[in-house]
Amino acid sequence: MTPRTVVVFGLLGTQLDVGKGPNRWERWRPTVSIFQHEDFIVGCLHLIYSQRFQSLAKSVIGDIASLSPSTTIAEHHVEFDDPWDFEEVYGKLLDLTESFPFDPEQEEYLFHITTGTHVAQICTFLLAESRRFPGKLLQTGPSRGREDDRTGTFSIVDLDLSRYDRIASRFLRETRDDIAFLKSGIETQNPSFNELIALIEKVAIRSSEPILIMGATGAGKSRLARQIYELKRQRTAMKGAFVELNCATLRGDAAMSTLFGHTRGAYTGAISDRKGLLLQADKGMVFLDEIGELGIDEQAMLLHAIEEKRFLSVGADHETESSFQIICGTNRNLSEDVRMGRFREDLLARINLWTFRLPGLRERPEDILPNIEYELRLYEESAGTRVSFNKEALQYFLEFSRSPAAPWTANFRDLKAAITRMCTLAKGARIDRADVESEIARLRVTWLGSDRQKAHEDSGTLLSDLGLSQLDSFDRCQLEHVLAVCRESASLAEAGRRLFAVSRMKKGSSNDSDRLKKYLARFGLEWDQLKTTSEE
Repeated sequence: MTPRTVVVFGLLGTQLDVGKGPNRWERWRPTVSIFQHEDFIVGCLHLIYSQRFQSLAKSVIGDIASLSPSTTIAEHHVEFDDPWDFEEVYGKLLDLTESFPFDPEQEEYLFHITTGTHVAQICTFLLAESRRFPGKLLQTGPSRGREDDRTGTFSIVDLDLSRYDRIASRFLRETRDDIAFLKSGIETQNPSFNELIALIEKVAIRSSEPILIMGATGAGKSRLARQIYELKRQRTAMKGAFVELNCATLRGDAAMSTLFGHTRGAYTGAISDRKGLLLQADKGMVFLDEIGELGIDEQAMLLHAIEEKRFLSVGADHETESSFQIICGTNRNLSEDVRMGRFREDLLARINLWTFRLPGLRERPEDILPNIEYELRLYEESAGTRVSFNKEALQYFLEFSRSPAAPWTANFRDLKAAITRMCTLAKGARIDRADVESEIARLRVTWLGSDRQKAHEDSGTLLSDLGLSQLDSFDRCQLEHVLAVCRESASLAEAGRRLFAVSRMKKGSSNDSDRLKKYLARFGLEWDQLKTTSEE
């Protein structure tokens, strides 16, 4: 294979390349020194300089020709009005590279970075790193400790940092540290979750666009949002404050004031000016949890604030500016809310550029043990007492935690509460099986109440869907319970047995299915209709 021709670009050194008379060969000159190395053959030099240094350029070109007659020299006149103006220097060097007919298959390109201002050197680095200049960097220098050596040294720098093992290892180590930080130091084992956090780490470092975090209550949305903020702040990518708000707590006029602020006298009770949360988050981050609970009017103003970085405080005549990154959290299906008219489609389109769904605890059985260890560490830090499980108790709790009997309806909040209770009640700072059995009993009661409440809420929704929301309270309470049992039962017969369990024992024979069918018929309902509606 024919070797590629070496092509060097470089700026004329208006200070370092200067030299006249025979004595000029006694000093090191960076541009000339490139051609004083017998084992480094340059096919073409593209010399960049201003017209006012024409005389110096002519002298340097002559010296190069005497050293390397086979080298072709191309002159590029580039006028820098201010060689320390970054915008001007970068723009003109970019114009030069974009107009050049590069042919990497036939030529190897180097950009000499020893000459020129520091601004020019920075611009050269950026052009090479972004591959707008498709080559490497050439660095020259005088020989250290040898005054009689005017040739100097040279080295070639490749800005593809992945080629440098130590640098690549450092970047990999930093990435791992960042990922561990986002996970609060928890050694999670679930592959899908670990992949998710690795992706979030990349987005957190590289983007300031809105992020939408989806997940059930207690899945860790708030903690993750704060960790993203802290990571960006450590990287000096964020200087402002972290502001957090649960939108479910906003009601009426207070919603506008809380988010956007108000002026004195804007409404009754507004006795002084108030900064809204979006202004408090200037140059920082705002986390709006349960974004789906925000009112339509507030959604419209929030969209404007995200897009324009400006908003109107309540009672103000002029808009306030605030540059912030927003992270939104929700446990709702916002697409469904858009379809139902409860959430603005344009706001959803703006906040879901980066959308991540955090899995619940039941979806991550591998991570229950690491999170138990994490909660034990937190308890030790807060209480000043170290508490641990004995082996039997830990195994018993893990088996229960990973079983279908543990729904973990509040996810990590349930787990945190369970560990805190067991640590507090443990004798001798040691959690035993009896402590675990007591805690499991508490959790079962908590979850049973939660299931009943959910069934009640679901049945109320089903009544509305069936057009039966207008009922007397007596009939409504009874019917809601019947519907809840029907939803939990696999068949009409099973539902009947559960609903008439007491009365059927007093009879020699019974037809529970028929009794239930007749009851439902009073409200114009049929079994198949209930199952179809609940599945939808």
